[in-house]
Amino acid sequence: WSVPGSSATFDIAPEEETAELLARIDRTRLPLHVAAIMDGNGRWAAARGLQRVEGHAAGVESVRDTVEGAAGLGLGALTMFAFSIENWSRPPEEVEVLMELVKRYLRLETEHLIANDIRFRPIGRLSELPADVQILLQETSEATANCQGLSLNIALNYGGRAEIVDAARRIAERAAREGRVPDFDEQTFGEYLYTRGLPDPDLLIRTSGEVRVSNFLLFQSAYTEFWTTPTLWPDFRRRHLFEAILAYQRRSRRYGGI
Repeated sequence: WSVPGSSATFDIAPEEETAELLARIDRTRLPLHVAAIMDGNGRWAAARGLQRVEGHAAGVESVRDTVEGAAGLGLGALTMFAFSIENWSRPPEEVEVLMELVKRYLRLETEHLIANDIRFRPIGRLSELPADVQILLQETSEATANCQGLSLNIALNYGGRAEIVDAARRIAERAAREGRVPDFDEQTFGEYLYTRGLPDPDLLIRTSGEVRVSNFLLFQSAYTEFWTTPTLWPDFRRRHLFEAILAYQRRSRRYGGI
């Protein structure tokens, strides 16, 4: 951290840095919806001589701190990419650990979500997940259904192309039932997506320095602002979220205009 107009630098504690970043955020100009691609768990573990699954386990604390930071800031929606359709190609042992981590998070965090007025919503092809995972997802969704604060959306068995295909399939099924193709435009098409009812993401965060969209929220992110950080996901904390929001607030969003 450097003082403007000075070459001096100072080391400050993470808590002080976080508070300083938070104080600079304009709460009248918050993004309505923030999305996050949580990348770098494997590299984090490899750098420490650990197994990949230990990186995934360490990443759970990052989820907790980021969610708390988003809720405390007053964000409306946070969508986190936890498990893609492509992730099924990983070693079975790793997939099993990932599913166990999902279940553990739900068991431990549901009461905390309720206490913080956070509504939990899973998105993706949920019917293809293990039955016990589906049950816990449903229980947590129902338990937090009346919460009015942050909407926490966890993308599981998710793919952006699959989401668009599923939306088109639902439209085709409706057309078959009604004997005609329903009228729809971009806005009404969005009502057939997993994220129906949510605004499109204003800001997409990706960790570990990667700049790919990785098949995430393809339809919804047409005008989303991207922010990347070299920080690996297990090291990501709410101060990084605040940095991303500050960067977002410095940008001018013209949507193709002047």
